[in-house]
Amino acid sequence: MRKVKVVVVGAGVIGLSTAVCIAEALPFCSVTVVAEKFSPDTTSDGAAGIMFAGGFPDIPLERQIRWFKESFDHLLAIAQSDNAPDAGVLMSSGWQIFKEVPAVKKPYWSDFVIGFRFMTDRELKRFPDHKFGQAFTTIKCECSSHLPWLEKRFRKAGGQVEQRKVFTLQEFSKSYDIIVNCSGLGSKQLVGDSDAYPVRGQVLKVEAPWLQHFIRDGDGQTYIYPGVHSVTIGGTRQAGDWRLNVDEADTKSILERCGKLEPSLSKAKVLSQWVGLRPGRRNLRLEREMVELQGRRVPVVHNYGHGGWGVTLAWGTALDALGLVRQCLHEMPPPAKL
Repeated sequence: MRKVKVVVVGAGVIGLSTAVCIAEALPFCSVTVVAEKFSPDTTSDGAAGIMFAGGFPDIPLERQIRWFKESFDHLLAIAQSDNAPDAGVLMSSGWQIFKEVPAVKKPYWSDFVIGFRFMTDRELKRFPDHKFGQAFTTIKCECSSHLPWLEKRFRKAGGQVEQRKVFTLQEFSKSYDIIVNCSGLGSKQLVGDSDAYPVRGQVLKVEAPWLQHFIRDGDGQTYIYPGVHSVTIGGTRQAGDWRLNVDEADTKSILERCGKLEPSLSKAKVLSQWVGLRPGRRNLRLEREMVELQGRRVPVVHNYGHGGWGVTLAWGTALDALGLVRQCLHEMPPPAKL
């Protein structure tokens, strides 16, 4: 019997997580990932990859909670296994600090990270400009290791990989039964999504092995995330900005802001600078539709628009995308008898 042919467009953390979920759960499907860029050249590769989430205004909170919990539990299991070093997944403890007391002191994800509590006055003393803080242990996922590991896992499950730029979904009309669109910001062109926009992020990798705890300003602009080989410091959130070049003024601002929170960074060596465009959208898009492609109706599952929360929500949204692929399979006409 002919295998059902599924193509996943995009090879960032969303695309590869989704492809792994489908290939492992549905062995009767032939799954191919097609993308212009693979690690180390994806937007995900530069992500700090630390797990906590913002919110999407029009998506039911229960759904967002489930995405976070499933992603956290999945990565926690990896962090506690012998796959941790290869997969680039580790536990990370630290603080999120606020200049003003936030309206929501205990965010929805606080039930799933480990040991969540409010910071003591003594802990806050080192951040004199900040009035409130949260201390917790979460997970850091380093995509420069994690994406190659996911790709290897995908190939082990029988998946295939093709590197090329995709200009239109019409390219898949004759060869595939189901299209899964994980093209991130590329969806602006690929499916004509005018709601998708870039959020420019600039970060630096520095050598500071003495730093063991993350520090994140609650405004999301300034952060210090220790990793395995370096410390990621940032950042910027510039909506609608398509520039991919390093901005020296941003570099200076990042070093000043992070140095104020962690003075010892003045002794750190800058290893590299990186710019990426997060796939911004008011609400993440996770749904299916039937698209007319060259006279043939083809089901398309969309999973993109995660903004800065790609790593945080990747596995949970991938499981939902898998559920939508199952629905597409269920509604397909049975294959013609030979």
